[in-house]
Amino acid sequence: MTSDDLRAISADWLKSLELASSTGDVASFVSHFLSDGWIRDLLCFSWNFRALSGQEKIRGFLSEVVDGKSRIEYSGLHDFKLDDHTVNAPSPFNLPGPQGIEGVQGAFSFSITQPAALGRGFFRLTQDVDGRWKALTLFTNMQDLVGYEESLADQHGLYEDRKMTWEEDVDARFRAIEADPTVLIIGGGISGLMTAAQLRRLGIRALVIEKNARVGDSWRQRYPNLTLHTPADHNTMLYSPYPSTFPRYIPKGKLANFLDSYAVDHELCIWLSSIVQSTPVYDSSSARWTVEVQRGDQKVFLNPKHLVLATGVGSPRIPTWNGMDEFQGALYHSDFHKDAEQFRGKRVVVVGAGNASADICQDFIAHGAAEVTMVQRSATCVTSSSAMEQTHFKSPFPDGTPIEEFDFRTNSMPLAFLLQMNISGGTQHMKMLDKELHEALRKVGFNLTWELSPGSGEVGATGFLFKRLAAGTMLDIGCGKLIIEGRVKIKQGQDISHLDNDGITFKDGSKLSADVIVLATGNEPIMETTRALLGNEITEQLPPEVWGLDSEGELNQIYRPSGHPGLWFAIGGFSFSRFFSKHLGLQILARELGIA
Repeated sequence: MTSDDLRAISADWLKSLELASSTGDVASFVSHFLSDGWIRDLLCFSWNFRALSGQEKIRGFLSEVVDGKSRIEYSGLHDFKLDDHTVNAPSPFNLPGPQGIEGVQGAFSFSITQPAALGRGFFRLTQDVDGRWKALTLFTNMQDLVGYEESLADQHGLYEDRKMTWEEDVDARFRAIEADPTVLIIGGGISGLMTAAQLRRLGIRALVIEKNARVGDSWRQRYPNLTLHTPADHNTMLYSPYPSTFPRYIPKGKLANFLDSYAVDHELCIWLSSIVQSTPVYDSSSARWTVEVQRGDQKVFLNPKHLVLATGVGSPRIPTWNGMDEFQGALYHSDFHKDAEQFRGKRVVVVGAGNASADICQDFIAHGAAEVTMVQRSATCVTSSSAMEQTHFKSPFPDGTPIEEFDFRTNSMPLAFLLQMNISGGTQHMKMLDKELHEALRKVGFNLTWELSPGSGEVGATGFLFKRLAAGTMLDIGCGKLIIEGRVKIKQGQDISHLDNDGITFKDGSKLSADVIVLATGNEPIMETTRALLGNEITEQLPPEVWGLDSEGELNQIYRPSGHPGLWFAIGGFSFSRFFSKHLGLQILARELGIA
């Protein structure tokens, strides 16, 4: 099809969809979808994240009554304009699978009546059995509340209306935040920093408390050879691409320093060496929290309206086996791995076969350990970094395209539909790219899987990310070669019975002698960290999981209502935080304006 054909198909479909939307005609709106089509809505039709498949479910959602009107009539999406002038203008698409899915995709802008807001959408159209163009997927995404758009003001010299220098202005703003923060963000890692930067642009007073003495220390203090496993251009911070001189895979120390400068550059108000001292208390009558913060040697009580937990992926999961106190060597969790050099010439056993285990095995090999053995207790989902780059990180856009355009298109896909595509052929395509690697790993006894449970379908690494925060996966950046060459040995498929003074005994009676045992056994569920911070009373009011997919395929509680007023979770990697911090900001802003 020519570009004119693509535009004409898109424009005709969009014009008809707008007529249905602006007149509140649910039946007509739904008729624009395939019978098994999807809609993913982020804050346009409700103050939540929804993903619905099939005309019946879409019809039911849009027909729900809100203030005496159907949801579609109440929200009043109108003024649809096809995006002709960006990289997301109408284009052909092809989705993997046994039959393959081809069609036309593109972006458009629109306005929302209630609340008064601006939105942006993305569609993927295919032809039905009668040759009519219908939506395979439709994405509707709130961009801004009208009158409260992000501030991009750029002042120079003295601020004319206040006669203040920049330094004086920052100091005054920090004092106002500290005196009465609207939002208290617990955790100054990547999610906490991006959330704070987003809230600042929306004019919301946000204070970050960070337990470490310096921004970025949560990365500085991790194992020495840690680098990001995915390319730098996909791991950028909100508003701040990395300098072109940065390496493609950023070392942890370089990233830590960048985060430190990010906090300064975005003028974020952060209290370092600060922790929540006692269980926060929520007063429903005032709609405020009381939070006791230990800031260095000073005790401070704060009363924010909103509490954002940006506390990361959970505390270390440390299994308990008989005899752990008898072991005479070094025994520690992978989160506390610091220095492989001190174990040069020693026998090392690393329990676990995921990303942390792979990195740490490489570190021990590089520093001359006499023997390194990886204990693989269950199968691992292994993908090479090269295969991941070809399938997930290869941008469809020209060089220099803002990452926001990539984020927008990526997040336009309903997560559950993405996993369906993986099961129907996407994962098989990934596996073919790594065929030699996988065959060689199997030959040395390394067990592989792409299913979350036997028979559930090969969702691949994406499914492990959405369901398990990537636990059970290895994005291979070199350890696979060490395993294949026999430099990292594999002990596979046996549960541990007990430890004794010089090693590990397995339930089949076999034994591994060791001078060092590293437990690369992952992290506790996020909800356990939440319980430790907020106590049982509040935690019991929340849904049982943070992260993982709900019944519609949206991530549980992340950047969306948590189930408790004034409580939010900001958790996830760079791309999640970069995209969804705006949605969290809009929800908090709407509550402050009294419209949500």
